[in-house]
Amino acid sequence: MAMEGGYKIRERNLTVEMPAEIDHHSAQHITSNIDYLIEANGIRSIVFDFNRTSFMDSSGIGILLGRYKKMNYAGGKVMVIRANPSIRKILTFSGVTKIMDVYEGLPEQSDRI
Repeated sequence: MAMEGGYKIRERNLTVEMPAEIDHHSAQHITSNIDYLIEANGIRSIVFDFNRTSFMDSSGIGILLGRYKKMNYAGGKVMVIRANPSIRKILTFSGVTKIMDVYEGLPEQSDRI
């Protein structure tokens, strides 16, 4: 299964461009790709870019929390950027906004929400 998003690595930082829809099926693929990239590249921070995402179920929260645990254990960091209002609502209700930084735009351009 191909992901319509993508992965970008710069030094030890990974940016994940999340797909338009994140459900149980796509979450498994995304998770395995990210975990492989973390191990293979010594990733220390992950940025999840939700710019194109219009739907996410609880499996998307699972992606974020699982990668947060991995990064936190290794002393790394995870952040979310460019989530639309409905995705931000899910992130808030799930408690994600209490444990990781969530930005409306790119971190250097906007304040934390």
